[in-house]
Amino acid sequence: MADKTVGRESWTGCAVLFLQSLCPGVNLLSRYKDNKGKFIVFKVIKLTLSDSAGGLEGYEILKVHDADPFLAVEIKFLDVSTCRQFLESYSSGTMRQSLSQHGCRLLALPQEITVQTQLKASTHTLDPYLDQLELCLQQIHLSQPERLCDEEIEHLEQQLKNQAFNHTQQPLTLTQEETMPSNGFKFQNRVFKDRMLTQADVQSFSSEVGRQWKFVGRALGKNCRALKGPAIDNLAYEYEREGLYEQAYQLLNRFMQAEGREAKLSRLVKALEDCKLMSLAEKILDFQQ
Repeated sequence: MADKTVGRESWTGCAVLFLQSLCPGVNLLSRYKDNKGKFIVFKVIKLTLSDSAGGLEGYEILKVHDADPFLAVEIKFLDVSTCRQFLESYSSGTMRQSLSQHGCRLLALPQEITVQTQLKASTHTLDPYLDQLELCLQQIHLSQPERLCDEEIEHLEQQLKNQAFNHTQQPLTLTQEETMPSNGFKFQNRVFKDRMLTQADVQSFSSEVGRQWKFVGRALGKNCRALKGPAIDNLAYEYEREGLYEQAYQLLNRFMQAEGREAKLSRLVKALEDCKLMSLAEKILDFQQ
């Protein structure tokens, strides 16, 4: 693999992400091939990429295809910063965690799935070189896409847009006769489906909460032993040099690690409500939709 400096202008590149569930009874390839499961698996992939690449911009899925036993996702990156963020998420294991969480939620599984992954640029397997970020970026840049977006992917993308549009146009409200769903929670007279927190939530929270992160931490700490006592002040001291974003990021990560499957969206929203941070709660919930 040649080591060259990655250019900053007109940067594009292509990589193929290979995914395989190691959990018995959860075959991502088979589920994607099934017409009933295809859209759900695609949505899991899209949400995972959104978490890993920092949003919906800067990349596109060109094709999802059979690479038995893997499900292969061909990704075109449109700028180097998005690709770098994806690689950092992939190398740290954050991407696999996000995939596991979204897969558990959308595939209605009793527990998070364990996923084996592999990343390639052309014929080069990048996994052994993840500690050499610039080298991986160069190989992805050299691997230019050979196809346009597949028609099947265009159809799935449109399904996602339609689903998001319908969801935002028809918010679910509670009347006096209706009862709260067992997996739902109420915010500003609307009902939202509860779920585990994701890295996208962590990033959105950390980017916006600013100096209020301590107050949110203490609100979460009312029902989280890991955030009680001096835990909040210790986090503030430990990550003081890194700044407010990192302090908030570490707070929510610690909450998720301590609470596991009970680190739910509803608990974060309730803490934000308690701290009068309604606009941030709205932003996180809008991101969910």
